[in-house]
Amino acid sequence: MAQSPPRPKSLLKGRTSLLIAAALVTALLVGLPAYRWFFLISLGIGLLAAGILYLWNRNRPVKEEEIENKRPLGLS
Repeated sequence: MAQSPPRPKSLLKGRTSLLIAAALVTALLVGLPAYRWFFLISLGIGLLAAGILYLWNRNRPVKEEEIENKRPLGLS
């Protein structure tokens, strides 16, 4: 049986990566005004899509009989 390749070790994990990403977005929004419009439009589209998916799944939940292959790997 072949061994799986080793997973690369990440230097940054969890909250640290999230804080760095938030700092980069903030720096771009403050430093480059053109990114503000792109960010606002993208945020609006994302919130609209999230709202539509939330309402769709709340009003039309997936039923047990709609799921075809419940155990695709044959695990129990």
